[in-house]
Amino acid sequence: MLDQTRIESFAQRMIGDLGAAQAGVLTNLGHKLGLYRAMAGAGPLSSSALADRTGLSERYVREWLNAQAAGGYVEYDGEAQTYRLPDEHAQVLVNAESPVFMAPVFDVVAAMWRSEHRLHDAFLSGKGIGWHEHDECLFCATDAFFRTGYRTHLVSEWLPALEGVEQKLAAGARVADIGCGYGASTILLAQAYPRSQFIGFDYHGESIAAARDRAREAGVEDRVHFEVATATDYPGRPYDLICFMDCLHDLGDPVGAARHARESLAADGTVMLVEPAAGDDVADNLHAVGRLYYAASTAFCTPNSLSQDVGLALGAQAGPKRLAAVMAEAGFGHVRKATATPFNMVLEARV
Repeated sequence: MLDQTRIESFAQRMIGDLGAAQAGVLTNLGHKLGLYRAMAGAGPLSSSALADRTGLSERYVREWLNAQAAGGYVEYDGEAQTYRLPDEHAQVLVNAESPVFMAPVFDVVAAMWRSEHRLHDAFLSGKGIGWHEHDECLFCATDAFFRTGYRTHLVSEWLPALEGVEQKLAAGARVADIGCGYGASTILLAQAYPRSQFIGFDYHGESIAAARDRAREAGVEDRVHFEVATATDYPGRPYDLICFMDCLHDLGDPVGAARHARESLAADGTVMLVEPAAGDDVADNLHAVGRLYYAASTAFCTPNSLSQDVGLALGAQAGPKRLAAVMAEAGFGHVRKATATPFNMVLEARV
């Protein structure tokens, strides 16, 4: 006999998920239209006051505010009919320098929906979908999501956890950043270590063009270069440090990429492998962060790997044992988990 209470409980969960999915669109609008920014630090505001601050239609603003209040993003005072963005929420929705800034990331979901028809066909055929085949909003949102973590942890925590790497970078080293995308990690490294030289590689030409623009804007073009190349054919050896920032699991041939990295390293060089946080078993990853990563892996990471030669399809939740096995197969004799955050783990590999 079916458990009616369990049925109703799961139906309520579906309602919650549906509300969250719809709210994501409104969060995106709140970010792009400057609504959150106008509310930050302003205290209680009426819908008319917020509309005046932003130059937007009051009726739309009022309905948006009610949705935000229902979702707990803003606080509503029924007696005064005003709305307030808590300062703590502004750290997530407004402050781009905050370690928990996430406002732009709902474009990842938008890109997922826009690729639904491709995923439908891929489930039937088993074929892959290249990163470049997705909507452009995916690239910006992915960069925004990872840039927050890199800015918070890369220089202050991750590099110091690697043996001798920080000292080499301070003195002057040669670094390759594989799968660099828009260059967030590459530029942060260049800003922190002006004596070193950095080259970012990515097969996606549009991302490389964006990375070059961002390097010029950041004033580091004298020590940062970006080139179109794959993870198995980039030039310029030897490197003192080779970084794979949230990308090894996306590759069709991660063993081949790791082998090319080993061959491109200086004798005492290091590979820094930054990957999504994951346990070694599926059961270890059945939580909110794992849900996020499994969904992204289904839509983007696994299809990208399957679109390339070999198509190993590690997935975004491969776990440290599987990743260490990939590095060992490529010839690395020393692989260890150096540090971790709730969203990432950092592996160190040396020959």
